Amino acid sequence: MGCGMFLFAAVDAQAKLLTENFHPIQITWIRQFGLLLGVAVFLALRGVNVLKTKKPGLQILRGTIAGLSPTLFVTAVAYVALADAVAVSFVAPFIVTLMAGLILREPVGWRRWLAISIGFGGALIVIRPGLGVMHPAVGLVFLAAALFAVRQIISRHITQFDSVGTTIAYTAIASTAVLTIPLPFVWVWPDNARDIALLASVAVMASFGELLVIKALEVAQAVAIAPIQYTLLVWGTLYGIVLFGDFPDAWTSLGAIIIVATGLYTLQRERIAEGKRNAP
Repeated sequence: MGCGMFLFAAVDAQAKLLTENFHPIQITWIRQFGLLLGVAVFLALRGVNVLKTKKPGLQILRGTIAGLSPTLFVTAVAYVALADAVAVSFVAPFIVTLMAGLILREPVGWRRWLAISIGFGGALIVIRPGLGVMHPAVGLVFLAAALFAVRQIISRHITQFDSVGTTIAYTAIASTAVLTIPLPFVWVWPDNARDIALLASVAVMASFGELLVIKALEVAQAVAIAPIQYTLLVWGTLYGIVLFGDFPDAWTSLGAIIIVATGLYTLQRERIAEGKRNAP
């Protein structure tokens, strides 16, 4: 999971570089095509029986959202510092908890409600709305995080019927198919070695990153390895400093620390709740 997060952060950084010359839809299509290649390897190893699903409609919906969410994120990082965008994107776990309580009627104690409130406060510290500090495109990160949360809610439901491998396979197929529709209208052929290398790197790293995450979820419980996802913020900050000279200011750092701390606390409470649900 840690290696997967490192690769995904690298993909985000390269995507930000590519926004100088390419439309976000094309960049995201390349990224999802890399995921599709990874799934092709997975299917070659496990067989096409992985594609058998009891919830085809939800799988396709989840895959469609999986194509839209990163497109919005890539669009945002063309204007927003990478570390800021990654920090704001971590409101997704809070939205998941919020939706789980309101829509799925899962029990959410006062401690997690408090953590959600504090976490959103941390996001507001990063954004500082009304002060003109952050580009309005950060709103796209919020929307991307909300769509990602919807994906997670759908995932919670379909895990009762389909395996993780099946879900990942449909994610790759559906997201690539959806992004292929507008692709001819925005496609630009790369005309230099740098862009060709970056596009190829995005596809390959996304593929390997997804395979690593699939393997992590196969050998460990999701609630146990979920906190490692927050290393994405560390790598995103480092890439931002090295590649773009984006040094997060004190307020951004404070907001990010609050988001991570409350996010980890929320995951810990989720782990406890999961243990109680599975208790004999």
